[in-house]
Amino acid sequence: MKWEENVRKVIPYVPGEQPKKADIVKLNTNECPYPPSPMIQKAMEAFPYESLRRYPDPQATRLVTALADNYGLEPENVFVGVGSDDVLAMAFLTFFNSGKKILFPDITYSFYDVWADLFRIPYKCKPLDEEFRIRKEDYFEENGGVIFPNPNAPTGVEESVEMIEEIIRKNQDVVVIIDEAYIDFGGKSVLPLIHKYENLLVVRTFSKSRALAGVRIGYAFGSQKLIKYLNDAKFSFNSYTMNSATIEMGCACLQDKTYFQETVEKIIATRERVKQELSELGFVFPDSKANFIFAKHKTAKAKNIFEAAKQEGIYVRYFNKPRIDDYLRISIGTDEEMDRLLAFLKRYLG
Repeated sequence: MKWEENVRKVIPYVPGEQPKKADIVKLNTNECPYPPSPMIQKAMEAFPYESLRRYPDPQATRLVTALADNYGLEPENVFVGVGSDDVLAMAFLTFFNSGKKILFPDITYSFYDVWADLFRIPYKCKPLDEEFRIRKEDYFEENGGVIFPNPNAPTGVEESVEMIEEIIRKNQDVVVIIDEAYIDFGGKSVLPLIHKYENLLVVRTFSKSRALAGVRIGYAFGSQKLIKYLNDAKFSFNSYTMNSATIEMGCACLQDKTYFQETVEKIIATRERVKQELSELGFVFPDSKANFIFAKHKTAKAKNIFEAAKQEGIYVRYFNKPRIDDYLRISIGTDEEMDRLLAFLKRYLG
């Protein structure tokens, strides 16, 4: 039809499957296997439901202030959105407008090329090396911006702060975005560098280490100038993006530092144990600093393992893409869930 000629057509992002079955082991979307802080339930019990008839605070001031206090920053250095996907999409829209190609790895978070296509941003994918590491020199050419996760998704590989700073230093005429969705699981953050480089944006989420994927809270740190530009774009798009209950839950979550640390430590301990057991079963993988392991078996095909596991009610992530179609991304669940996965693998591999 004629009207379709003017439709903005994109190939959408495909998230991990969200099965509706009961009694499954869900290790395919990097969710936290533990419930969020009990302080959140208390906050919701005290939440004034009559306030829902009013619009929420468009600045989400309480949450912005709580995040600033938690990380030793000023509120002017903090931006919040409805999940880190919302924050990242707003950053693409705000900062990548030069007409030059933005740069990101060929194996990375698969929403980046979707946003680039949606906003008509040209881009170039830079291939990771054979160990799934970034070649810093690939990012020294002229470009319209740089973005990559650290640790990377779906590989779990962490790059050093020193290497990332060299990329930032070589790109001070564009915005550099470091997506730290998984930084709490043993990685070293580049957050201190926002005081040194006003073009650096560091993006994080409550969905992984803080167990609030169902609530949708993302946030970013940057110079006052960067954050102002983000807010200007946000308020030109939709002022009331974060609801009042979400703001309360986010603030309550940040108060419970002990629970947060205990949760992260449990996930790290399970991850390290499972690495050892997978190795004994014939899997190889890069060293993960995330809440997942990106594993390849020496003889068994990833797609066959993926399909057989699904039949057993165990969901992992399989990517039918070049260079990684023999790998499975396995989220770290509870010890009981991982034991069920390992028992299946032992049976399957014979």
